[in-house]
Amino acid sequence: MILFPAIDLKDGQAVRLLRGEMKTATVFNDDPAAQAGSFAAAGFEWLHLVDLNGAFEGRPANAPAVEAILAAVDLPVQLGGGIRDMATIERWLDLGVRRVILGTVAVKNPELVRQACRAFPGRVVLGIDARGGKVAVEGWAEVSEIAALDLARRFEDAGAAAIVYTDIDRDGALQGANVAATCALAEALETPVIASGGVASLDDLAAFLAIAGEVGIEGVISGRALYDGRIDPAAALALLAREPSGAA
Repeated sequence: MILFPAIDLKDGQAVRLLRGEMKTATVFNDDPAAQAGSFAAAGFEWLHLVDLNGAFEGRPANAPAVEAILAAVDLPVQLGGGIRDMATIERWLDLGVRRVILGTVAVKNPELVRQACRAFPGRVVLGIDARGGKVAVEGWAEVSEIAALDLARRFEDAGAAAIVYTDIDRDGALQGANVAATCALAEALETPVIASGGVASLDDLAAFLAIAGEVGIEGVISGRALYDGRIDPAAALALLAREPSGAA
């Protein structure tokens, strides 16, 4: 199971939000590339990036910060936020992003998701962000009537590399991950799931790790808990290194 440290980008800085509200942004590093370097030095194997401004604006808004991160570290990067057309997908992949995360377009332009999965096998991730079980889009500013599982099932045959499932109500709140809902989603799907939202301790990681291989959890994303020291990188990576054989 992979632990993805998150770098959320707002106005060129690395921040964390509380439950997706932009006005709650806490700046943790005004040099995102340096933050990426710290995560690389700590031994992480992937980075999870989100262009928060881009998610609201519908187009890339923190490109210089993303490009600086790509230049600073040799880790594979997955990126979401403001990716709404094939040209943007191609541009990011050409620049060195390993996987793009498509969220809003999964609801508003599902055929683009399918086209991208066909054109770039293994490099497209479906982002499903849920508030009260319903899918939220446009930077979480709009909540649809579509249930998270229903949306995921629509793309089971599309060939997405994974699904990032975020429980918005817990995101940044350090109240613990919604393990039950995440695992129920993963168990119902063939596509691997990456858990996001509320991860606050090694106990959360251990809970996912215990059932990762069984239900198809590829990884867990953590942001605020890594930044404020609630999760020690060395301890977390040591825990994951002891995972039972057969885990995802």
